[in-house]
Amino acid sequence: MITIEQLITQIEQHQPVLNKSELSAEQLRTRLAGVGSLTDADCMQMSFLADPHYISSLPSSQAAAVLVTAPYREQVPATSIALVVATPYLAYASGSQLFVPDSPTGCIHPTAVVAATAIIAEEVSIGPYCVIGEYVQIGARSRMDAHVVIEAHANIGTDALIKSHVTIAYDCVIGNYVRLHAGVSIGAEGFGFAPTRDPSSSGWVRIAQLGRVIIGNHVRIGTHTCVDRGAIDDTVIGNHVIIDNLVQIAHNVRIGDGTAIAAKTGIAGSTIIGKRCIIGGAVGINGHIEITDDVTLSGMTMVTKSIKTAGSYSSGTAAMPTAKWRRAAVRFRQLGND
Repeated sequence: MITIEQLITQIEQHQPVLNKSELSAEQLRTRLAGVGSLTDADCMQMSFLADPHYISSLPSSQAAAVLVTAPYREQVPATSIALVVATPYLAYASGSQLFVPDSPTGCIHPTAVVAATAIIAEEVSIGPYCVIGEYVQIGARSRMDAHVVIEAHANIGTDALIKSHVTIAYDCVIGNYVRLHAGVSIGAEGFGFAPTRDPSSSGWVRIAQLGRVIIGNHVRIGTHTCVDRGAIDDTVIGNHVIIDNLVQIAHNVRIGDGTAIAAKTGIAGSTIIGKRCIIGGAVGINGHIEITDDVTLSGMTMVTKSIKTAGSYSSGTAAMPTAKWRRAAVRFRQLGND
């Protein structure tokens, strides 16, 4: 369990707790065992009000502590401790990390295969059936769960969390505090082929992919996402990038710091995406284009040309009754004849 005082320390890494000085020593020692919603939290849990839509649940909440903005402070029940912040959702995000169960550190499972030339720093954990290749470097306090494969000359930073069945190909570089979830592929061969005169009879000629994948610090990549190695130059993921499950990032793509990418997005080769972009689910982005900083792409948008001005962009049609959609589709085709 953690105390209110520990929770405040965690929250204040990103924002102040505005009423901290008003809390008594006894309140600061209050112990918390988890997080719950306003309606379901018990007297050992923290909760939060991020959306005024749920304000009706606040006065009757049984939570031990509630994260709220100043206007709603007086509606926190007397049995709860109000922690006043500017952004309760951000405070919840910070505090939630304290309740994740600790994992053992510094253990190398006897079934793991670790090359004699690999450099393993202190407190690194390597799970069952992992394979660590020649001249790999792994930074302090990093953790690999079962069946992780790290190929020769790859470099892993400090405090990485690499979940089961992740593959990191040769020469790739992973920064500090990176989280790679189950089944992620880093540095697989990019999709590069040259056609022969007649591919139906003589096939395609594979282009050797000679670049690397370079991933910055504080990056999170979701389950079964693939980041392909560059053909000549590197594929680069900047700092503080968050990527959802089932995303395809092709060779030579460059993604700027602080960008967020939702599930099932596909980014074709050699595209450059700027900083702080937000890319919705199932977005398709053409190759060899540039998207500037601070662009938002709504779900299922298809981007075929460069975007040079920050803002929000959408394409496609929303769901409607089939009969109406068919009439709209006919009219859309007719527009092409004008």
